[in-house]
Amino acid sequence: MNRLASATSPYLLQHADNPVDWWPWCDEAFAEAKRRDVPVLVSVGYAACHWCHVMAHESFEDEAVGKLLNDGFVAIKVDREERPDVDAVYMTATQAMTGQGGWPMTVFATPDGTPFFCGTYFPKPNFVRLLESVGTAWREQREAVLQQGSAVVEAIGGAQAVGGPTAPLTADLLDAAAAQLAREYDRENGGFGGAPKFPPHLNLLFLLRHHQRTGSAESLEMARHTAEAMARGGIHDQLAGGFARYSVDGHWTVPHFEKMLYDNALLLRVYTHLWRLTGDPLARRVARDTARFLADELHRPGEGFASALDADTEGVEGLTYAWTPAQLVEVLGEDDGRWAADLFAVTESGSFEHGTSVLRLARDVDDADPAVRGRWRDVVGRLLAARDTRPQPARDDKVVAAWNGLAITALAEFVRLVETLGTGTSTSTGAGGDEADANLLEGVTIVADGALRDAAEHLATVHLVDGRLRRVSRDGVVGEPAGVLEDYGCVAEAFCAMHQLTGEGRWLELAGNLLDTALARFAAPGGGFYDTADDAEQLVARPADPTDNATPSGRSALAAALVTYAALSGEARYREAAEAALATVAPIVARHARFTGYAAAAGEALLSGPYEIAVVTDDPAGDPLVAAAYRHAPPGAVLVAGRPDQPGVPLLADRPMRDGRPTAYVCRGFVCQRPVTTVDDLLAQL
Repeated sequence: MNRLASATSPYLLQHADNPVDWWPWCDEAFAEAKRRDVPVLVSVGYAACHWCHVMAHESFEDEAVGKLLNDGFVAIKVDREERPDVDAVYMTATQAMTGQGGWPMTVFATPDGTPFFCGTYFPKPNFVRLLESVGTAWREQREAVLQQGSAVVEAIGGAQAVGGPTAPLTADLLDAAAAQLAREYDRENGGFGGAPKFPPHLNLLFLLRHHQRTGSAESLEMARHTAEAMARGGIHDQLAGGFARYSVDGHWTVPHFEKMLYDNALLLRVYTHLWRLTGDPLARRVARDTARFLADELHRPGEGFASALDADTEGVEGLTYAWTPAQLVEVLGEDDGRWAADLFAVTESGSFEHGTSVLRLARDVDDADPAVRGRWRDVVGRLLAARDTRPQPARDDKVVAAWNGLAITALAEFVRLVETLGTGTSTSTGAGGDEADANLLEGVTIVADGALRDAAEHLATVHLVDGRLRRVSRDGVVGEPAGVLEDYGCVAEAFCAMHQLTGEGRWLELAGNLLDTALARFAAPGGGFYDTADDAEQLVARPADPTDNATPSGRSALAAALVTYAALSGEARYREAAEAALATVAPIVARHARFTGYAAAAGEALLSGPYEIAVVTDDPAGDPLVAAAYRHAPPGAVLVAGRPDQPGVPLLADRPMRDGRPTAYVCRGFVCQRPVTTVDDLLAQL
């Protein structure tokens, strides 16, 4: 009997009709394996995963494979996005056994969950042989299987250990991290390393902050060049905005087409802050279009943001997105079709499969004359309308707390920047000198603001249950999986961003409650943190990964939230907790900079102060002091604007206007400068 029909996970529901007698992850499944004295197959994946779909079609939908699995195993299907703790433990085991990892992840375990054989994707013939071999080994070589499992558990226990060496995260270490990134930088194509190439959003956030603190032209250029290369590449959707998960090549041309919420949230922050620091019109446009993608394609009205769009459409990669020159002419006519083919690098030989091409931006449009920009916008609109008539990729509609936190923070920063810089066409805004462009930016900002507030309310009212975070929800119904550390960190940081955007005290209170829970329930010896709470389900190891990968580690996310909350609340103990957490990561920052980007970004905020900026004003959205403060805010600075003594807003407490004029108060590390009433005086303090 397949038990997945009532699951909330879209990934599990994709397997609800398989001939495999799937169980969800639960105690009953392991009890059944013990009763039958058979091993467990733990199959881990996610809804947008291309090779997960391939293995499902080849093996899990096959009646003969299903019978082999049902007769000899208890099969458990896990959505890695719902249960990152389960995924983390078995991924560590897979990497320990094979030297690599990925999804689908295929793990064979004893009835107590101890892994003894691990792998990833297996073609059907190999998978059938593997099932037969594992079954034989379980029946005839049980002692060897159990010894192998014990060795794996010992290995993953060591890999997840806490309480190692600590050191302050100093300026020297952060400078060394930036220098290491410079050595690994791809100076031709941008980014780090070769194929496949992933968007290095966390490293780019760090480099932008490092540039602000040090004035390093190299750090800024690495961030700027990479952002431009990605924006012009096929990894960026040139019609609808948003970014694919990664490029299969080393030069951003052909993407793996899935679009993940977390990538787009973090990239929105990168382009927003690049625009803020440089006025770059390309960064402005890409930030706008990424915000529009989040609000239009992933926002679920009345809820939060969906997790992903699939890599495949009707089982075919790129079916929605790829073009031939003839298709461009068919939609646009001969002249515009040829012009678009040149602009988007669509050739007869193609850059993708079967003579098709992924659209790339081969010519500059952001600094082009108005006539070229107008033609480009018209072409994009007509191509997008035609593309919308094609079959579309499925959407994974589950709402993940941590990823929604990342999206809320990014959108709040984007909205604040637009509010403070305006949508006008002056060169100071990097607007590109175009009224239509400015109107589009304003429209996107209004929709984005509504979406982020919607998502924040959803997290606060649906995902918070009895003071504890739940990991996922779908269709307005919260799921059972408990929140992990990254959920607490990312959502707390998002609530701090909401507090700064709205000036409402309740968001800061919610953030503080989450941080108090995290400090009480997730703390490890020596200032570190486990990824699961002390009262969570006990797995074969308690995960505690300090490294940043596709998303910030739980430890980095929590440290960033602690830094921000300490600055907003004025409570030093949260800063001390952030310093202790970052001290556990510091020994690996300079040696493994590519995997500690968010920790390094949080470290830059601490070194900067961070600055605490309060602007007492009756016009928080339009006051020139607020605009100047946000435009020139140092790394990690917090900014609150509003009338004095607002309930629940510590930065505005006991801070009156001077002579009835809007007044800015600038503090750094809880030490304050004199209040000022002019933009020039404020900039001098910043």
